[in-house]
Amino acid sequence: MRILLLGEYSNVHNTLALGLRALGHDVTVASNGDFWKNYPRDIDLSRRQNKLGGLALMAKVYSLLPRFRGYDVVQLINPLFIELKAERLLPIYQYLRKHNRSIVLGAFGMDWYWVHECTYRKPLRYSDFNIGNEVRTNADAVKEQRDWLGTAKERLNRLIANECDQIVTGLYEYDACYRPHFPKKTTFIPYPIVAGSQTPSVSVGSQRSALRLFIGISKGRSEYKGTDIMLRAAEDVQRKYPNKLELVKAEGVPFAQYQHMMDGCDAILDQLYSYTPSMNPLLAMSKGIICIGGGEPENYEIIDEHELRPIVNVQPTYESVCQELEQLVLHPERIPELKRQSIEYIRRHHDHMKVARQYEQVYESISRR
Repeated sequence: MRILLLGEYSNVHNTLALGLRALGHDVTVASNGDFWKNYPRDIDLSRRQNKLGGLALMAKVYSLLPRFRGYDVVQLINPLFIELKAERLLPIYQYLRKHNRSIVLGAFGMDWYWVHECTYRKPLRYSDFNIGNEVRTNADAVKEQRDWLGTAKERLNRLIANECDQIVTGLYEYDACYRPHFPKKTTFIPYPIVAGSQTPSVSVGSQRSALRLFIGISKGRSEYKGTDIMLRAAEDVQRKYPNKLELVKAEGVPFAQYQHMMDGCDAILDQLYSYTPSMNPLLAMSKGIICIGGGEPENYEIIDEHELRPIVNVQPTYESVCQELEQLVLHPERIPELKRQSIEYIRRHHDHMKVARQYEQVYESISRR
């Protein structure tokens, strides 16, 4: 099949392309590299950060449209699949719809269904937009609500979701928001990770006695993702046990540097309000790095995992992060088994070849309709 993967989130499309190409498909990735993360792509759709950046990008996209036709599958990473305003994306989407065989919408991140459902229906006990029945009022959450609710972004998202041939969700949370609306065309497929032949390195208790803890800090998203709380908890535990905990912080660095800083760490703190590990902690787990973050029962249920429990699950509170982190610091004997399970978890559920085959099945099912 000829497949166009349009847009990027945290290396999902680039990694998926590796698997699909290995299966013999002709795959093109066109994206902006997910901004400063700068992931690999075949066609660069990055936008210059100046007053004419939008016009220049739109002109480039229109010049590329003849290359964006004749595909068996066009998969959009998000309703905002190119860094343009929603109203400018509408005719581009309509062109893609007309000149390609099928459209697949990815539910991998911020969109109207995620914002609306978590704000109003609240299918999750906690999320980026709610804690229980209470709606979060932090500035980032409020901004996203204003951006998506009752706007051109909402109209574009709902149009694509209704018209597209398939919706693929990448996390339990997104599945819970889309499936009630589109039960017949929503499919959950785990995120793809290039799973190597790693064996866990056990540094605690051997070469060094301190737990080496990694935390990535996204520009301007610290409060929204709960990184501010996680970082404060880690720093307080470090002060309490200065010889038992070492903290490695990465802030706004390109993907290659991010990976290099992560290597050699024992654990990663990531996304306080998540039920499930996303791409960065999954990548860490493939290296035998323990994820401290989202590991709720629903995460294991949706992938049908009844044995492994590698994720140190935390509730969305400062106290929970402190407690779980302190327990890991004080009980280093847990670490080798958690590292082993982390690697096995990725091999079982997120290996990019296994994930690519699942996508292949979805694409083939669309073509048979």
